[in-house]
Amino acid sequence: MHQFPLIEVAGTARQMGRQHGERAAALITRYLACIEKSTGKDRDELGARARAFEPFIAALNPLLLDEVRGLAEGAAIPYQHALLCQARGEAAKAPLEGCTAFALNATATRHGQTLAGQNQDLPPEFSDIGIVLHLKPSDGRPRAITFTFAGQLGYMGMNHLGVAHFANGLGNAEWRLATPHYPLKRTLLEQTDIPACLKIIEQHRVTSAGNMVLCDGEQQIADVEIRPEAIAHYADEHPDRRLHTNHYLSDEFTSYNKDAMADSVPRLTRIRELVQVHWGSIDVEVMQEILADHQGDPGAICRHGEGGSHSICGYIAEPGKGLFHVRRGHGCLGTWTAYEV
Repeated sequence: MHQFPLIEVAGTARQMGRQHGERAAALITRYLACIEKSTGKDRDELGARARAFEPFIAALNPLLLDEVRGLAEGAAIPYQHALLCQARGEAAKAPLEGCTAFALNATATRHGQTLAGQNQDLPPEFSDIGIVLHLKPSDGRPRAITFTFAGQLGYMGMNHLGVAHFANGLGNAEWRLATPHYPLKRTLLEQTDIPACLKIIEQHRVTSAGNMVLCDGEQQIADVEIRPEAIAHYADEHPDRRLHTNHYLSDEFTSYNKDAMADSVPRLTRIRELVQVHWGSIDVEVMQEILADHQGDPGAICRHGEGGSHSICGYIAEPGKGLFHVRRGHGCLGTWTAYEV
């Protein structure tokens, strides 16, 4: 009850998908039911919509489609339902999700090592279908740990080279048929460093807006705001800091902040304050405390129901130690577990 189920898979793309499907079949069925409930639409209808994203996933990372086929076989579900798990937000045009993300480096941290992570803010029922997926490909791609939902091949995580990414929802963008966010996130976990990640992001336009905070094993950090038509890099006010919530911060995109989440600016202000207070002494334990902060309840860093979402989990990547920390539950009440990538 204090940890998400750990699913370990290894082998070829198809083998990993099949193992995932077999070991998480019941949870995958619950994920599909959750998608139906949240959208009011039948999974067959949504699965048919998901087929429209197939060419974009194939152009991004064709091995993912092999893994989806294996997933369908292992879970004994139709292929289009397995594909829907990779495009839930796009097929259903899901509402904006919250989240408070960070990446800190060198002068900010106690031992001069990179730390990055976030609180994940979602409707509470998503906590019941979360898993920690440990990927061990046999084809030379990096090993990776990702928190995700059963049947979804990737979400936030870190690979054994130290490449990690985290995300914030952004709004006020015209939706278009393009690359889904979840396959893009998984593909970033197959890269060697931040420049390789940025190349992927630049080459593949996405369906809707979002922000990504990244780090790698070379002590590089970055933040990139992504819209369907373009991307923009956000440098923050200090080179060893990237902090982001749910409004645009880059000069190129601040004009799109109309109708941004009301609590986004206060959350950003608060995490900036807390990071500054602890500057030079921040470690995993300090960040765990920051992610539990309640100023601004119920829309605080530790979110308790504002807009219908909660901080159902959190993550902290330690590339220097090869550790990915995952919290189940709110920042103030949940339990952290460290996973070695």
